[in-house]
Amino acid sequence: MKTLRDMAGVDRAVEFAPRWLPVSEANSLFEAVHVGVPWTRHRLRIFGREVEAPRLSCWIGDPGAMYRYSGTRFVPEPWPEALVPVRDAVSEAAGVAFNSVLANLYRDGQDAMGWHSDDERELGPEPVIASLSLGATRRFVFKARTPDADGQFARHVLELAHGSLLVMRGDTQARFRHALPRTARPVGPRINLTFRQIQR
Repeated sequence: MKTLRDMAGVDRAVEFAPRWLPVSEANSLFEAVHVGVPWTRHRLRIFGREVEAPRLSCWIGDPGAMYRYSGTRFVPEPWPEALVPVRDAVSEAAGVAFNSVLANLYRDGQDAMGWHSDDERELGPEPVIASLSLGATRRFVFKARTPDADGQFARHVLELAHGSLLVMRGDTQARFRHALPRTARPVGPRINLTFRQIQR
């Protein structure tokens, strides 16, 4: 995969392959996941109150790969047949044996993901997160957690297209937050498969 040399401070910790999956394979995987995953709209605890997540999700993984975020504990659904070879291929590309994936379905431009870091205890101190995008292209933004010498919070933007693979490693989660903002543009549905290794 190509390293993002222009992302100052994370150039050795973030890799991006904009056409990791061929279009035909990405199309088939989108359809299989779209109809084959038991999507739900989770309720999350944010700033002390429960809200409905602005997207549909499903936590999938090996038995015992429990995950807790935003005040909610998730027990994994079993791996759908279509995701097993994808998990193995992503694990090989990233050099990590992933045992779980958070699947998110963004139905249109109003579905989004707010600012956060994937820094939950179950992921370990320097987690490797591999994010496979399917469907409509959406803007993905990194923002530094601390300001630079000028008091500015550095930002870096990626366009996550159909079949692209983004891998974050090292201290990326400690140094940056990331988000998938809403957009007023008319966009179709997007599925994001964020592979993780739960440490038990």
